[in-house]
Parts: sequence; C-alpha cells; structure tokens
Amino acid sequence: MSSNLVDVTSAPHFQELLSADLNRVSLLNFWAPWAAPCTQMNAVVAELAKKHPAILALNIEAEEQADIAESFDIEAVPSFIVLRGHTLLARIAGADAPALTKAIATHAAGPVPIPALKSSSPPNETPEELEARLRRLMNTQKVVLFMKGDPETPRCGFSRKIVALLKDQGAEFAHHDILQDDDVRQGLKKLNDWPTFPQLIINGEFVGGLDIVQEMADNGELKELLA
Repeated sequence: MSSNLVDVTSAPHFQELLSADLNRVSLLNFWAPWAAPCTQMNAVVAELAKKHPAILALNIEAEEQADIAESFDIEAVPSFIVLRGHTLLARIAGADAPALTKAIATHAAGPVPIPALKSSSPPNETPEELEARLRRLMNTQKVVLFMKGDPETPRCGFSRKIVALLKDQGAEFAHHDILQDDDVRQGLKKLNDWPTFPQLIINGEFVGGLDIVQEMADNGELKELLA
C-alpha cells in the first residue's frame, strides 16, 4: 500500500489525518465489503494514490465508520469526496472511475472553484403531478421496492438486507432506484410520512422500512400480505 493510502480506523484517526496539512488534497473513499463495485473502485483509488503521491487517499468503511459517513451525507457506496483541507472540491457517487480520475487530476494540480451540483429533477413538475407520478410508481406491480441502487447492486446495507428478505419470501417485486430521481426520493418521504429508504409498497400502500418488514417477516404477516 502506498504511504499516502490509509485505512481509517476511527473518527479521531480521521480528524488527525485530515488536519495534518490543510493545503493537501484528500480523497475520501467510502466503501463496504459487501458491495461488489467497491472492490473495483478500491483498486482505482490505490492506483490514483500511486499516481498522485501528493494527495492523501483515505479508505473509509462506511458502515464501520458511520459517524464519518453521516457527517458527509453518504447515503450509498461507493461514494467519493475530494477535499482541500476541509473544503469540498468534488463529490462523486457510484463506481464512476473516469469521473473520479478526472477530479483527482484536476484538483491535485491546484485549487479550483467548487463545482455546482446538478439536479436530476424533471423540469416544471408541479406538486400534484409529482404525487400522481409517485402513485403510478407505487402501483406498477403488487410489490414495489423503493431502494438505493438495484437488487443486483444495492448501494446501502438496508437496501441489500430488504432485497434478501424479499427473495427469501419468494416475492416478485418491481424496484425503483431513488438515487436516480431526487423528486421521487423527497416526494415519497412526504407522501408516506417516512424519512428513510428503502420503502416497501404492497398493493399500492406503504408497508414500512427494513425494521418493520423484518418484524412482519418474523411473525408471518409479510407472507400473508404477499400471498
């Protein structure tokens, strides 16, 4: 491992590393061992650390270091944050090696303006149109799962667990990646009065998140509802 590539072991360790040189560019790699895309991107991060010895590359296991992940609003893995000292330079979501490589090449060369975040929201959608669209999505199929990522490549631990639970029940379900549409994500929080994801919908009605669905699976209610 390159000397500038470090596995973060705790929040104090992270703060110590980050504060050692406030002019240094740091690459924060939020990953999880169960997420296959993270294996590929960990190798990309290692190569970038070798190619740019002036940067500090920090591997942060998102669920083990939940306080750090939460402080950067990390909602799925892999995710990457590029900092100069404590100043945000770039945020890259997903296994986007070209974007990450470009960001490091750009920012390692010197300070640049902070890029504007792009919104994926559909233009000019009224609240009424959004609610209608949400209800159409919720009625796409008998069972619909709003999750982070997709069943083959879930991008958070809760989504991974609820997918496994549904598969164990033999349930056929449609899914929607809420990370692809912030209007859907925010709209469902309000419509279903539930602040987090995943959200399970059965027969067009909100059932619950992972904890509730797990409890229903344990007591047999979920099997009855899926029948």
